[in-house]
Amino acid sequence: MKKLLAVLLTALFVLSMVSAVAEQTTLTMWCIATESDANRPAYEAAIAEYEAAHPDVKIEWEAFENQSYKTKIKAAMADPDSLPDIFFTWAGAFLGDFVDMGNVYCLDDIYPNFADSLPEVMTQNASYGGKKYGVPLTMNIVTLFANMDLLAEAGWDHVPETYEDLTACCDALVAAGITPFGCAGKETWCVTEYLEPIMEKTIGYEALNEVFAGRATWNDEGIAASVSTFQDMINGGYFDPNGMALGNDEVKANFIAGKYAFYQNGSWNCGEVNDAEGNFQVALFPVMDAEKATYGQVIGGPSDTLAVSASSANAELAANAAMELGKSICHYGYLAGSGLPAWTPDYDTSEVKPLVAAVADIVANADGMVLFGDTAMSADAANTYLDYVGQVYGGDVDGAAFIEGLAADLQ
Repeated sequence: MKKLLAVLLTALFVLSMVSAVAEQTTLTMWCIATESDANRPAYEAAIAEYEAAHPDVKIEWEAFENQSYKTKIKAAMADPDSLPDIFFTWAGAFLGDFVDMGNVYCLDDIYPNFADSLPEVMTQNASYGGKKYGVPLTMNIVTLFANMDLLAEAGWDHVPETYEDLTACCDALVAAGITPFGCAGKETWCVTEYLEPIMEKTIGYEALNEVFAGRATWNDEGIAASVSTFQDMINGGYFDPNGMALGNDEVKANFIAGKYAFYQNGSWNCGEVNDAEGNFQVALFPVMDAEKATYGQVIGGPSDTLAVSASSANAELAANAAMELGKSICHYGYLAGSGLPAWTPDYDTSEVKPLVAAVADIVANADGMVLFGDTAMSADAANTYLDYVGQVYGGDVDGAAFIEGLAADLQ
């Protein structure tokens, strides 16, 4: 009898385990948190936390490289049934295109359950027609990272805040055998991280916002002058000449290793830079035209977003999961230094990394903000824009050709 009872109990246990697995719902998710991405640990922690709190749900996720993902997610929108339940996207017009297709689940019904910790203002970049379609993660800005040890070798004890000082600093760095900047030409979005701040600091954030939104013409002499400035810096030896063949991971690693004095990219890199050996500071690109721009004007804002496919068989469950994951990714990402919080922190922030705190101070004192260009524009316009930006870095078009080409192709 004892043996029979043991067999029956074992059978019941096995059946209960099989039943639990059978009842478990799998939600699929796509994102860009690859192994080398600064946000990877935040995603891993958030997913583990969610699955522990919801043992009846399994998150099956895949991560893709930034540039290839943009192509993949846009292609998938043509076949909504191929979309995952939850997908990473950028806010602004990038997500707006998918909303217009009817491929994104509206989050209005569940937002009130999370409103206490997700400020309304943080949802605006992912709201369309007065309805919410995206879960913001962290917010970021384009940040000028500086290796103060290398600047000291060239006789500088501060990060230049005027363009005249920047060129003087770069000349001193070159004379000392130090490459001022590194830029990843293989990933055109990295080139925009240089060109867009120059444009903003030349024509002002309000004017650049109008251009990105398609309400003002690209045929602007200030933008042409910005391209000339950027190319003058390249031709002046201020950039790594091998940059066209490098990806962002390589450029960032070179900066952290002390091969460049400056690295201009998203503030999501703060954690990695902060934890590296050396003396690093964060700043903004200097003002080009003081009559139109101020030092405190920045490129960026709440952009990284999770959205839910309207075609999901478990859309409501996926929507709640996206909210919970978004809050946790924000939490872990903020503490790790891969972004500023879009969600209100309800945890100890005393251990926030110094460079993250410095960027938070920059944002708190910002005079104006322009969303990243390829996010602010619709998909087709962004592709055209990025193509021209790539040609600028390669020296295939000058300022005049840049503004004339974009005005003709986009307007």
